[in-house]
Amino acid sequence: MQSSLKKYFPIFVLPTLLAFLIAFLVPFVIGFFLSFADFTTITDASFVGLDNYKQAFTQREGFIDSFVFTTLVVIVSIVTVNLFAFAIAWTLTRKLKGTNFFRTVFFMPNLIGGIVLGYTWQSMINAVLAKYGTTIVADWKYGYLGLIVLINWQLVGYMMIIYIAGLQNVPPELIEAAEIDGAGRGEILRHVTIPMVMPSITICLFLTLSNTFKLFDQNLALTNGAPRSQTEMVALNIVNTMFNRVGVEGVGQAKAVIFVVVVVVIAMFQLRATRSREVEA
Repeated sequence: MQSSLKKYFPIFVLPTLLAFLIAFLVPFVIGFFLSFADFTTITDASFVGLDNYKQAFTQREGFIDSFVFTTLVVIVSIVTVNLFAFAIAWTLTRKLKGTNFFRTVFFMPNLIGGIVLGYTWQSMINAVLAKYGTTIVADWKYGYLGLIVLINWQLVGYMMIIYIAGLQNVPPELIEAAEIDGAGRGEILRHVTIPMVMPSITICLFLTLSNTFKLFDQNLALTNGAPRSQTEMVALNIVNTMFNRVGVEGVGQAKAVIFVVVVVVIAMFQLRATRSREVEA
């Protein structure tokens, strides 16, 4: 069996490897070099050094502002999504009736596309705000809260499934031993359940962080950055720079490289911090 696996391993890996090279690695390398060039197409690129990176931080397109706004969205979303997801998962593993139905209901929003979610929530929020004579794009605070609600509605169910898998893998004998020692439900949750579920917490924090940072289509459909680009997240800012503003394609590419580096560094710190708290059963 082992010899057969080694023999046919390259055949099975090759399609995935080619897809990775074509769809990610090659475009990333090309994009990295284009971030140091002034271009409208790949063939007419001319080297300009670090000028694109300087413009990314000094131009009036609000790259820094979009980063600050995105960070605010990410921080609140990570906390709320994971708290709600863990609470629901913990409730649905209590041997209650209809748990499979509720798991399906909570997971369903994750199957809906971001554009559809954005326009749907825009209509619902505007219907509520219409009673007060305003709309979601009248004040950045409405757009901010709308994004938080949308992100929670879409991601909570997905994270819930991961937490359920982690909670179901907690050895029952550990909980029984804690109960025999006189530990209460809160103490068991804090000192037994959560440490044993840390691998799931690591995955959920990483997915929430990465998915929220790169949020684009929901932001586009919900507010499109309005009012005055105050609710424009980084991904939307990069796309607007690349495709809606003439002559600054290199600046948009530099923003994309900066964005990738920042998100990767933050994600690596998060993974390192949470993995250090994981314990083995």
